Amino acid sequence: MRFQDFAKSGHLPTLFSSFLYFDASFMIWVLLGALGTFVASDFQLTPGQKGLLVAVPTLAGSGFRIILGWAETKFGGKRTALAGIVVSMIPLLWGWLSAGQVWELYAVGILLGVAGASFAVALPMASRWFPPQYQGLVMGIAGAGNSGTLLATLFGPRLAQSFGWHAVFGFAVIPMIVTFFVVLALAKEASRPGGAGLDKGMYRAALRRRDTWALCALYSLTFGGFVGFSNYLGIFFHDQYGVSKVAAGELQTLVVAAGSFLRPVGGYIADRIGGTRFLIGLFAAGTILCFVASQFLPLAFEVAVFFFLMGCLGMGNGAVFQVVPVRMKELVGVATGMIGAAGGVGGFLLPSILGGLKGVTGTYATGLTVFVLALAVGAGMAAILRVRWRKWGHSLQLQI
Repeated sequence: MRFQDFAKSGHLPTLFSSFLYFDASFMIWVLLGALGTFVASDFQLTPGQKGLLVAVPTLAGSGFRIILGWAETKFGGKRTALAGIVVSMIPLLWGWLSAGQVWELYAVGILLGVAGASFAVALPMASRWFPPQYQGLVMGIAGAGNSGTLLATLFGPRLAQSFGWHAVFGFAVIPMIVTFFVVLALAKEASRPGGAGLDKGMYRAALRRRDTWALCALYSLTFGGFVGFSNYLGIFFHDQYGVSKVAAGELQTLVVAAGSFLRPVGGYIADRIGGTRFLIGLFAAGTILCFVASQFLPLAFEVAVFFFLMGCLGMGNGAVFQVVPVRMKELVGVATGMIGAAGGVGGFLLPSILGGLKGVTGTYATGLTVFVLALAVGAGMAAILRVRWRKWGHSLQLQI
């Protein structure tokens, strides 16, 4: 692939705007997870409450993604993105100026879900500009905005240590303002098949397709695993290994980096060999790695295992969305919102299960074992889909 051909085939300023919008939004979406050790200490939360606190923004994001997916198809990505940025500043101001009670934290978490819903806007906003042969790469680049997690986990605990966790919400307003003006200046709407607007039957059409449900299931494991661990690993390292709050955030940042930066790699490889083929290998590797992590190795080895596990999950995110625009091109906006919502549900369940089962059984091993079994099921599902889709993909000379 030549970069010149790739650049000429679409609109790079919109791709950059999509990445930045997703990056800044993802940063604030996981902010409660990044600050989880500080908040939990202040409010003396139980393991189950810790899991629920960091999981609430993820679940809320699932619902909002369906709404923003509809808005992107109806009104266009740029306008929807700008509106999403403005709304996302509300919980930041609330967390900065108030949020002195536990119920307020849950309310802030729900509103942070709007930032998580950016996924349903950023990806189709970029995707519509590029042809099928570049979809894996484009979706990977735009989706690499999940690297915003690194900003939250790296700087959030450090700033909280110096200024208090409330102030971190105030600092986060600044990059959101910058992102608003970048999207306003650079992003451009692409033409859409069949003209602008939303057919009222598009959701029904997407729900009737087995592909939608299959991709939802796979993404609930890859993205759900990525964002679930991104939110909870700081608490895990602090509780399980007794490291300081700042050190836990640094370890969290290290392992999350693998999933964030390897997402475009996953999309690129999926373009070359096919998304389902790649997913089979990623799920198989993830199953083994998660089982090893459940044995609680010495800290350095545990961090290394989670690093590779998060890399598999991150590449899996890119691989799933290599398939989406190819299999569901006419429904890409709606499908992206629905599949993204499923990923959010997975991201809610993982920390909830980890924290809940830790409170019941006294160990994180139980929750990790549940995820091991889920990843094994994902490998089998990807293999079945590959057999089903292979003939269709070959007839169109597409890797799938």
